[in-house]
Amino acid sequence: MASSFVFIRLLVHDLKSKMISPRMVILYPLLVLFILGSVWGFADPNASLPGSISVEGASTVMFLSSLFVLLSATLGVVLVGFDSISKPRLTGELTIELAQPISRTLLGINHLFGVWLSVAIPVGVLQFSSLWIIEHQMGIFPSLSDSFTWIGITALLLLWYASLQMIASSMAQDLGSSVTFGVATWMLFTLMWLLVTVVIATILGVDATNTADPTFIRFQEHADLFSPNGVYQLVLQNRLPSVSQPTVWDGWINLAVIGWTVIPVAYYLRRFRKLKP
Repeated sequence: MASSFVFIRLLVHDLKSKMISPRMVILYPLLVLFILGSVWGFADPNASLPGSISVEGASTVMFLSSLFVLLSATLGVVLVGFDSISKPRLTGELTIELAQPISRTLLGINHLFGVWLSVAIPVGVLQFSSLWIIEHQMGIFPSLSDSFTWIGITALLLLWYASLQMIASSMAQDLGSSVTFGVATWMLFTLMWLLVTVVIATILGVDATNTADPTFIRFQEHADLFSPNGVYQLVLQNRLPSVSQPTVWDGWINLAVIGWTVIPVAYYLRRFRKLKP
């Protein structure tokens, strides 16, 4: 009981400090612009979208806006979480926290949830508000299943990134290396994953010169299972009309969701339990 009380008290204190921090103050306008702005634009029936992009319903708007969620929300997790372990470790605050009447596992979860929820809560509020923007623009309210999938998988995506940032922060020996690890992880999955996929496809003999080729698309979908961003978009793509759904088996997508939820969190908690202040 005492451990639970300490856990809640520390989590509330951590959330308050993070959500009013200068980093979050800078992030809030970006989240509003990227999430609400992208939904407003894609849901506009008079919008002229590039290429062959066509909006066929609320699920399409959610899928198209996922790119802007990826760019803003995941970057927010990096900004908030890159020094969540390394900074208290260097200043001696971690030693004080470890002296509290709470297990290391709960304390590790506390740090993880502090980073995750400080970004997931405002993102979830903005996504929930976006549902009415879709109704206002398109005249239809998104289905409950589509809305739950969109908001829920986004929250999971931020949990995956938060766990990766906590692992990187626990490995860092100083603030400089923690920034490097955090930004490098974000850049790998957000900006460079397609390049990684193309290189691996070429090595394995898959023609990567035409990214619209069905063979390459199938390979890319399977490669995306090893990226949190890829899994996120595959889940949302599954909510689109059947002609636009991924070809990869749904079971692999579900397994990837479970794997990205369990493995990074478990590895981080294992590292935190053995962490030396």
